[in-house]
Amino acid sequence: MRGEGEKMPRETLIKQEVEGVKRREIFVRYDRCVGCRSCELACAVSHTASRDLFEAILRGEKSKKRIYVDQIDQIKAPAVCRHCEEAPCVAVCVTGAMQRREDGVNIVDLSRCIGCWMCALVCPFGAVSRGEGKAIKCDRECVDEQGIPACVRACHTGALVFKTVEEFEADRRREVVTSLK
Repeated sequence: MRGEGEKMPRETLIKQEVEGVKRREIFVRYDRCVGCRSCELACAVSHTASRDLFEAILRGEKSKKRIYVDQIDQIKAPAVCRHCEEAPCVAVCVTGAMQRREDGVNIVDLSRCIGCWMCALVCPFGAVSRGEGKAIKCDRECVDEQGIPACVRACHTGALVFKTVEEFEADRRREVVTSLK
């Protein structure tokens, strides 16, 4: 049994995906984002060795966030990788650094990345950024014991949700019907 704050093993997640468990994605509810950037902080902290904010600060651990909250006027918009099935970033990568794992998560093999930024240019969501000369993006290596990504767990407004496409669509339909009352 894992302790609080420990990651769910990647092998468990991959096994679930391969065995037909419906794949969950991070969806953004733009109307709910208040721009607090809790998701960014949680993402960065979850990618440190300690996985603890204060420990990371004390140890001088550096980490890059893999979600970005942009704001133009009053509009706030989290940009996070959607792990596209036919990902333009994977297709355009000349070195094969951008790869699709068996569980459908698109990742960067940093040992192969040459920092040409073609992936960043073609990403329709603006979810690829620079990390010390290499591409950096959501790698789903930040899930907790229930398999929930750190950014979703940290979002207190419900702007980020982790659901199957079917669950997300059903929720949106319910909201539309409810708004008609």
